[in-house]
Formats: sequence, C-alpha cells, structure tokens
Amino acid sequence: MKKTLLGVVAATSMGLMGTTAMADCGDVSITEMDWASSAVVTSVSKFLMEQGYGCNVTVVPSSTVPALTSVAETGEPDIVTETWVNSTPVYEELVSSGKLVEVADVLSDGGVEGWWIPQYLADAHPELLTLEGVMANPELVGARFHDCPSGWACDIINNNNIKAINLEGSGIERFQHGSGETLATAIAAAYSEQEPWFGYYWAPTSVLGKYPMVRVDVGAHDPEAHACNGTPDCATPTLSAYPTAKVKTAVSGTLTEREPEVVELMSNVSF
Repeated sequence: MKKTLLGVVAATSMGLMGTTAMADCGDVSITEMDWASSAVVTSVSKFLMEQGYGCNVTVVPSSTVPALTSVAETGEPDIVTETWVNSTPVYEELVSSGKLVEVADVLSDGGVEGWWIPQYLADAHPELLTLEGVMANPELVGARFHDCPSGWACDIINNNNIKAINLEGSGIERFQHGSGETLATAIAAAYSEQEPWFGYYWAPTSVLGKYPMVRVDVGAHDPEAHACNGTPDCATPTLSAYPTAKVKTAVSGTLTEREPEVVELMSNVSF
C-alpha cells in the first residue's frame, strides 16, 4: 500500500507540475467516509488538488447513505470517494440521471464484504465455517453479531439478511457499532483475549491484514435478493452473500463542467 500510495502521488504530481500547476481552480468539496481507507483516498486527493491545482478544498465527513442522499437533493459534495456500488442501489440511479459521473475504480481490484469469525475460532470449531453451524451454536460466537454503523449501506443489507434467516431467533443478538473504529476495536479486543467474535467486515483493510479472519459460508450470491436487501423497505428479505464489490469514485455532474481538470485528476487516483 505504501509503494502504491507513493506511486500515485509521485506520478500524478509530475503531471501536475507540467500541465496544471497554474490552473485556476475554485471551491471543491470531497467526502471523507468514516472508515480508514476512505480517509487515505481523501487525504491524497485533497493534497493533490490543493498543491497541484490551487483548489480550495472542503472535506465533508460522511458515510455512504448520507453522502448519496446529499448529492441527490443538493448536488453536493462535488466528489464522492470510495462508494461500494454493489451495496448501494441508489448509486446507479444517480449515475443514470447524470447527477453523478463515475470516474474511477478507486480500489482497482474491487472489495470483499462478508460475515467473519477469527481464524482461531474456526480452527477450534470448524462447524462455525457455515452459517448453519453458527446458528446452531450461538454460545460459540458469543451470541452476538457485530454489525456496521447506521448510515452505512451494509447496515441495511445485513439487517435484511438477519431478518431473512431470523438470526436473533437462534439466540444471536445484532449489535450495531457506533463507528468503523469501534467495529475494528472489537476485532482487536477479541484477538487479544482469544474470545468469540462473529460479524461483518470488509477487505482490503489493515484490520484483516493484521488479524486473520475466516469468512463464514452463507451460501450463494443472489443478485435479485441482494438488490432488494439494499433497500430499507425490502418487502421480501432473502439471504444472499455479498458479491465482489465494485468500489468507485464519482463526481457531481456539475463538477465535470466547472472543474474538468480536477475530474481528470480523480479519474487517475486508484489504489
């Protein structure tokens, strides 16, 4: 990641010095989603826009659902970084309407989402490698499902999957963390004490790099079910695994006309 980051900064900065260092850039707003990798993307992008283009950059703390709602209603912020498209049905609607313009695969290899247990728990209790095994042995996972914060797309999807299988009926409580940081801390704390842990997480992340986790087999991915699960009012929640995620940076339709050089920059920021 460090080599990639340095490569992005060096390669893009060289281009800036040659072509856009004197560009007249105005105000630009960019999201910083409330998880670590998005903070990296936003910080690098802000640095390049300010130092290479002279932009006045405003960072807007947000998460997926509020950010896209804001774009739909107000046309702002100008740049939405690290949107996990497969889990966000409204994204495609905004692109189709021209309110958002997709510019880059910000995670070039895509992302992985799923329900996980620690490696040590899988080694001790291989029956937990399937969702059926987890639900049959709630005490082995601490009778708790660690879920993502409200406002994240996975909040809605996981909740519908939980409804579909009546997870709480098996004796496993849904525990929704207040932030991405506390969700990560829960994994670290479980590893420190070698305690049970079962919940949602995603990759690539430093957390799953540091703490070996095993994805629980919840069955196949069902595109139609997953699409319905992504809406709060899904009438027929049906269990579906997450697909390999497309992770995009998109910009507002107005930014393409107002700051085309910035849009070109963001089309080249990828990790």
